[in-house]
Amino acid sequence: MSKTVNSTKFRKVNIDDFDPEKYADDTEEGEEQGPSEAEALDVILRNAPVASKSQAVKDRAVNLAIRVLTTFKAAEIDGAVKKLDTQMLDVLMKYVYRGFEFPSEGSSASLLTWHEKVFDVGGSGCIVRVLTDRKHV
Repeated sequence: MSKTVNSTKFRKVNIDDFDPEKYADDTEEGEEQGPSEAEALDVILRNAPVASKSQAVKDRAVNLAIRVLTTFKAAEIDGAVKKLDTQMLDVLMKYVYRGFEFPSEGSSASLLTWHEKVFDVGGSGCIVRVLTDRKHV
């Protein structure tokens, strides 16, 4: 028989250390790594390229917006949406619909959550304004 059969080293691993709910990011207290999710969302919505004629610029903006939207945790989405005014809600809904055009792994569930929260705050008027607006992102 093998010598490792009676080994008990595998029992010394605490599996609770690998629980994703208990995971804490290692951050330095002195400096920030960049803008928070709310700040990034605000910048993206205020600087949306709706008047641009370059499709490449719009595609890059959509990719960046989707990346920002998917970094939010589900519990933080409601608070972020409630801080937005009507115009910013409309731009956010445009980004959500553009994100549905190009689904990636894990983005669809996040975008559906965003759509639900924006609809709760903006109502059906938000959807109608987005679908009838000629300026797209």
